[in-house]
Amino acid sequence: MTTRWLKPLVGHPGPFATVYLDATRSVEAGDKDVANRWRAVRRALEKQGAPATVLTDLDDVVAVPTRVAGTHGRVLIADSTGVLVDRVLKEPPAVTVGLWHEVPSLLQAARSADENVDAVCVTVDRQGADFCRVGADGYATGPVESFEAPHDEVSKSSSTTVKRATIESRAEDSWRRNAEAVAAEIDRRVAEERPETVLISGDVRAVHLVKAALGQGAGRLTVEVSGGGRGPGIRQAAFAEALADALDSFRERRRELVLAELRQGLGRADGAVTSIDDVVQVLARGQVKHLVLSEELADAAAVALRRWAAGDADNPGFGGLLDGRNLWIGPEPMHIAVARAELTGQGVSEGLQELPAASALMRAAVAQDAGLTFAPPGSVELMDGVGATLRWSDGGTPHESAVSMSGDGRRLHNL
Repeated sequence: MTTRWLKPLVGHPGPFATVYLDATRSVEAGDKDVANRWRAVRRALEKQGAPATVLTDLDDVVAVPTRVAGTHGRVLIADSTGVLVDRVLKEPPAVTVGLWHEVPSLLQAARSADENVDAVCVTVDRQGADFCRVGADGYATGPVESFEAPHDEVSKSSSTTVKRATIESRAEDSWRRNAEAVAAEIDRRVAEERPETVLISGDVRAVHLVKAALGQGAGRLTVEVSGGGRGPGIRQAAFAEALADALDSFRERRRELVLAELRQGLGRADGAVTSIDDVVQVLARGQVKHLVLSEELADAAAVALRRWAAGDADNPGFGGLLDGRNLWIGPEPMHIAVARAELTGQGVSEGLQELPAASALMRAAVAQDAGLTFAPPGSVELMDGVGATLRWSDGGTPHESAVSMSGDGRRLHNL
């Protein structure tokens, strides 16, 4: 998945308020349910020392409904400058909780976000298009924005006179020009908003013309879905189900493409690495295309957070790898190392900080626009539960062929 939604965290030193909230509204109570859950979380944050200004900023954002139907969750991350992250999650969190800490609790949010797809739905007819963002359930998660194409002569004549051919020719020309205008608008939005996929539906002829006029970038992202349209008579529930199915298929393809690339790179000892030491090395060099974490890490972090919220643990746990192993970071996002001495040896002497391994890895990955994927059990062999695919390799890149020769193969886990 893309990590752009975490980009606002880069450059902020903390501390942070991290909120996991069940944003599901009941039919009877509506938004009151969410408000009551938030009040409990707010009290917990206040007891942990979160400033009143941070809590007020969160008050304002939580008060805005998600407008998402059905069960779902929400994660918010804020610091003294305001709310930095506000993300709808496909499922409610395992526990509704708030944390005030030097680092945000990201693993559970990232795991939930991996189930989402950054998608734009475009419904078209011969006069224009409607645009909206859609959630995992296939329903809009925001306002619908309409785009009206400039050519309005779109109806053919029933006349049998010579004029009929002229009118029909003009109508078809208007259809084509309108489709080109809609395609240009899709191209523009894709370039500016960078969605992962574009789901297009509507008038069959218009869809065909628009797809044919798309640029290469938008064309590669576009998937046709049946059942939608701009006018009345659309079976909205059936269309939402079709969109949800398309998003499920996209999500599975997205994950398998990354895992296949990782398996291939590890198999030929080029283009991918595994083990925390090697992943740290390639992150520090800006080589990472996708960071891959085992689902077991996120599950362990969720259990630790649940135990902390129940009062059964002294700290919430932040998904540190290798039994709580930490890493070192510096002031720049890609200052990351296994040991403090590695950073001081590079001349970095100020702003050094020790973080839970997962937090440090994700910080560096987000800074270099790397993707993030969670590997299900049995899908790929990962050492320490972490791996990465690479944008490029050179002589300084670690190669995994050394693993089996080093006597350290016991650290490989078949996840």
